[in-house]
Amino acid sequence: MASQAHLEKMQLRQNYRNLWHTDLVSTIQADTPYCCFALWCAPCASYLLRKRALYNDMSRYVCCAGYLPCSGRCGESKCPEFCLCTEVFLCFGQSVASTRFLLQDEFNIQTTKCDNCIIGFMFCLQQIACIFSIVALIVGSDEIQEASQLLSCLADLVYCTVCACMQTQHKVEMDKRDGMFGPQPMAVPPPQQMSRIDQAIPPSAGYPPQPAYGHPYGQPYGYPPVPPPHSHGGPAAGYPPAGYPPSGYPPSGYSR
Repeated sequence: MASQAHLEKMQLRQNYRNLWHTDLVSTIQADTPYCCFALWCAPCASYLLRKRALYNDMSRYVCCAGYLPCSGRCGESKCPEFCLCTEVFLCFGQSVASTRFLLQDEFNIQTTKCDNCIIGFMFCLQQIACIFSIVALIVGSDEIQEASQLLSCLADLVYCTVCACMQTQHKVEMDKRDGMFGPQPMAVPPPQQMSRIDQAIPPSAGYPPQPAYGHPYGQPYGYPPVPPPHSHGGPAAGYPPAGYPPSGYPPSGYSR
């Protein structure tokens, strides 16, 4: 049942309508200092980003954000900080992916084809390096052994670079969520971004659909979305949901 639920969740992500505030290729330009920090201190960046994704409320922490069968069975409730440290050091790749899924599911963010190609290339290169290592071990050829070592170094370099870009992408997205870009005037969207009145739009789990890449970096938009009012002019019943947003969010001075 759990595997089926995760499979359905992965299929649902393909229909998400929002985009990351910056794609993987543009993360270095978007926040160069943090990208360097995520490259040289990757586990520390993963720890800080997961904690921030949980709105600094570690009582909500679950191992790997609940996306693995072991989640919730590792004693996280007793010592969440220690469990998160263990996760980011022993399962670093999974910790980055879990934070990514957490943000995607919260804000209906899809992964573009370009980002998928970069991530897929990283995985394929790791698999090829592993195959070459096995072949070199069986054959015992010096040439194949050297090629295997070269591929392994290249795969590790690509892996570290892509993970650093992914973590910077997560950080920029949470900067936007927390209103850290500062108030700016709202621009009128171009005609191609508007929807027809009779067009069916799936419910949003976070902020509304954002413009495609090329939109000026730092452009804010409404947070969180407000449901349509009733006929008497008041907000819809049950809004906002209980306990959301957490205390301190959005920050003071944030302009919608």
